[in-house]
Amino acid sequence: QVRLIESGGGVVQAGDSLRLACTASGGVFNPYGMWWFRQAPGKEREFLATIDWTNGGTRLGDPVDGRGFISRDNAKTTLYLSMNNLRPEDTALYFCAAANTPANYYGRRFDLRGQGTQVTVST
Repeated sequence: QVRLIESGGGVVQAGDSLRLACTASGGVFNPYGMWWFRQAPGKEREFLATIDWTNGGTRLGDPVDGRGFISRDNAKTTLYLSMNNLRPEDTALYFCAAANTPANYYGRRFDLRGQGTQVTVST
């Protein structure tokens, strides 16, 4: 069974850059699309970025627009989210998710979701 495992989180200082990774393992992985989200305690989940796995098209959400970048490796088993100029308000649990069908992708329904990696930005 395919699992998504995030990595790359940690404690960083304001102004630093970070690259998160989401690796698929455990089977054949061929999603229709993938996302990065984050959620801080007591706050709603925020959309950060998405990639259409079929054509590589990407879109960034407001929280990282202008300072974030979503990409994947050539083997198409790892998704990345790079962010720069991190701020304390970026502190959250960051997770990736995947949709296996167009209906689920455009309906933002997860077929797979990782456990997340914590990012803490200190001043």
